[in-house]
Amino acid sequence: MQNENQTEISFTRTWTFNSTKAPLNVDKRYVMLKDSPGFYTYVVLERLPGWPVFYIQEGRVLFKLDENMFQYMAVSDARQRFMPKNQDRRNGQVLGYKEAVLITNATNPAFNGEVDDKYLYSNDNKDIKVHGWVGSNPSLGFWMITPSNEFRTGGPLKQDLTTHLGPTVLHYFTSTHYAGEVLAIKFKTEEYWKKVIGPVYIYLNSNDSANADPSLLWIDAKQRMEKEEASWPYEFALSEDFVKSNQRGALNGQLLVRDWFVSKQDVPGASAYVGLALPGEAGSWHYENKGYQFWTKTDENGSFSIKNVIPGNYSLFAWVPGFVGDYKHASNITITPGSNIQATNVVFVPPRNGSTLWEIGIPDRTAAEFFIPDPSPTYKMYPYKEHVEKWRQYGLWARYKDIHPVTDQVYTVGLSDYKRDWFFAHVPRNVGPKLYNATTWQIIFEIKNITKGSYTLQLALASANGAEVQVRVNNPESEELFTTGGIGKDNTIARHGIHGRYHLYSIGIADTHLVVGNNTIFLTQTRKLSPFSGVMSIQMLDITVPYPSRKGYISTDHVLNPKAVRVICSVSTVSTTPQLLHVNVSQSRDSRQSESDCCLLNDGFWYLGRLKKSKGLTRALLGGDDGGGWRAATRTVDGARAVTTAVDGGWRWAYEIWFGVGDRNERYGGWREKSRRR
Repeated sequence: MQNENQTEISFTRTWTFNSTKAPLNVDKRYVMLKDSPGFYTYVVLERLPGWPVFYIQEGRVLFKLDENMFQYMAVSDARQRFMPKNQDRRNGQVLGYKEAVLITNATNPAFNGEVDDKYLYSNDNKDIKVHGWVGSNPSLGFWMITPSNEFRTGGPLKQDLTTHLGPTVLHYFTSTHYAGEVLAIKFKTEEYWKKVIGPVYIYLNSNDSANADPSLLWIDAKQRMEKEEASWPYEFALSEDFVKSNQRGALNGQLLVRDWFVSKQDVPGASAYVGLALPGEAGSWHYENKGYQFWTKTDENGSFSIKNVIPGNYSLFAWVPGFVGDYKHASNITITPGSNIQATNVVFVPPRNGSTLWEIGIPDRTAAEFFIPDPSPTYKMYPYKEHVEKWRQYGLWARYKDIHPVTDQVYTVGLSDYKRDWFFAHVPRNVGPKLYNATTWQIIFEIKNITKGSYTLQLALASANGAEVQVRVNNPESEELFTTGGIGKDNTIARHGIHGRYHLYSIGIADTHLVVGNNTIFLTQTRKLSPFSGVMSIQMLDITVPYPSRKGYISTDHVLNPKAVRVICSVSTVSTTPQLLHVNVSQSRDSRQSESDCCLLNDGFWYLGRLKKSKGLTRALLGGDDGGGWRAATRTVDGARAVTTAVDGGWRWAYEIWFGVGDRNERYGGWREKSRRR
């Protein structure tokens, strides 16, 4: 198509069964607009049912530039530099893997001693907006601008390559980098799939002053990137498969966090990532790779607006910095053309089984807060003008042996500082040429009083590669209490990342494993095939004391009942006057889930009970304090009244209430009487 304002060229390829090409129909397009200093490109990919099983491990747009002209590369405000040449790599020394080369005989001697590695210039999807190269004589900038991430896989935290020596300019829309095979797109025989990738914009700019200061063209490219973002979705794309703005919808809402250990009231999920992706379980957006994803960040009030969403059925996901776990809304969201939906009951309840005894690190899905060593003096770092994150350096994993030459890491809660004493990656110990031993880290902590029940260790990993973490308590020779099994292929440790694919484990530790006084948790990373086998450090360790742990708390959360229910709880804390606290509980469309406001006491401690519906009966799993938390509680559901009375001023353990036909029996020694539904 061509007119006075636009030229769009389409190159198509239709797959046939006798073809040796990938089983995809391809429609690749290039667009030039009047007075636009560059061009756009996008592709429509399609596979039909009945075609062969097929994997896509990488999908990208790539441009190779003339290295005699383009010598200055810019990836971010901080990472901008003049680059070595291809010949310098060929003359260098290959290090731990083929992509990493020590420059030893460069055409410009200033580069000698540096490590050239394309992974040094990776970014998160959320930050890959503009990158490119600047040439001289004449000064010319060549920039890849990505105005939207909706067609990328793996969500906003997925890392990928941007640009590197070559000179090479990339746009990755899917890859297994920093994630592993879980993000390879795998098609079954009868599966239909179609997706539009792009458009992305290749922007060209020039400025004679850039011969002296190439960053001038970077500044201009960033301004152009903002203009392209504001123009998304483009109106000029002629393919009927590209969805225009008037055919899209929007979703608005407010994300709240309900964690009794943090606040009596729900708190705004500030600076959280909220997004729509294909329906799946909580956290499935990490490895979703066939559909579109739409993400935004909340403001300080937890408010969010996701605009320009392609019509379809989605799950609403979120994660909140400062809290472990993933959020998924109880109901799927259907976007239709022109819709503007207000999401309700967007409340994230982080996984918690008790009050926190101690924790190590920050639940931010990276290992950036832990100890990151200086690089080996063998390698010279490029002198960037601005600060570049310390972890973007080659060979940091090998420094573990230098810092702990004889024995493995020991961390004492209350004395150690994770910024100084917790190595960022749990890796094997090098004991000889290509020989490695498993490593066992220790966490020493004190317990003054043992609470009966199951303690919980929240083990969050920012990355894993060919690893296995085993957990033992107070006896390093005992059978492991828990093992992750073999996990991870994201190779983040080698590739200078600080996070890869997120893993979260909740590990029960029976009180019988613990003692009054000092206790030790042993974390053994057993896999030792390579120096890169390991986890990107224990991103957060949080051990919780089991309920009951504090006086005066209850909850009537997650009541599944066909109608909205009001539950009245009469509660007394120690010797105070009983109070009436009201809880409104409502059922969601999904009969397996519900949402509610929780019951609070003056000191703000809750017990988050869980209720399940089975054969018309509703079971409440509640708990109490063993030191005198509750005197009595009354629950009324649809006219059925059940009363329980505590013994010695408190309930010692969990108990069950069944609303329906049948007896309610004594459980765990907490009740002295049996009663029937009235």
